[in-house]
Amino acid sequence: MSTGMKFTKMNGIGNDYIYINGFEEKVDDPSALAIKLSDRHFSVGSDGVIIILPSKVADFRMRMFNADGSEGKMCGNGTRCVAKYVYEKGLTDKTCVTLETLAGIKTLDMDVEDGVVKSVSVQMGKADFKASDVPVIFGGDEMVSQKLSLECGEWVVTCVSMGNPHCVTFVNDTKSLDLEKIGPQFEHNPIFPERVNTEFIKVIDDATLEMRVWERGSGETLACGTGACASVAAAVKNGICEMNKEITVKLLGGDLKITCGSDYSITMRGPAEFSYEGEVNI
Repeated sequence: MSTGMKFTKMNGIGNDYIYINGFEEKVDDPSALAIKLSDRHFSVGSDGVIIILPSKVADFRMRMFNADGSEGKMCGNGTRCVAKYVYEKGLTDKTCVTLETLAGIKTLDMDVEDGVVKSVSVQMGKADFKASDVPVIFGGDEMVSQKLSLECGEWVVTCVSMGNPHCVTFVNDTKSLDLEKIGPQFEHNPIFPERVNTEFIKVIDDATLEMRVWERGSGETLACGTGACASVAAAVKNGICEMNKEITVKLLGGDLKITCGSDYSITMRGPAEFSYEGEVNI
């Protein structure tokens, strides 16, 4: 008889998490589980663990834990995978569901063909530039297009919250950046009391951005949904992109389509994929 915990490995354009059905599986210590399972050499390997749970205020609730065991408020790519999971696993027959996260309730709208979720649009809430909300320690109300001096050099940054903290910087070239060296200097800078996710953005044109991301607690990842949203919001704020226009953000793992409304409310559209399923002894 099996005593293992069942899991499903999924990815949103390469941002891979281990999904656990919290309706059926009991997780006593999710932080320890995330550290154990995320190891790419000795275990399943992932950017973290997402547990799908019942909710009193929405259709479902998600808890997400980074590879280092820290709990994250929200993962944009993860929310799309949750939508695909609950629909295709028969936990709901609705193609539009609400999802409770630590960053608020998100609405997930699925594009379904022949019972398969092809893409998911997520209402991500409003981008918030208020420094104390990000949070970033800064003398003014908003840290928009401001200089930041680090050991690795001078950067011009725009800080924004998508329910989690982001620092966006526009660069001439993303490919040559040594993120292993640069990323931690942003993440652990004392001006970010909760650490920070950092997006390095090359502007291709007014409707296309190229992005690399260093995620707090996980390092460089192939994709970050909230990071793509934050980057488009920052591009609009800095006059690079237009409001109410779908912007393509090219990440290492694939493309996301982001629209920033006139009130800075953000919609993200993109795919979600099953990788494989398994069982692991904890």
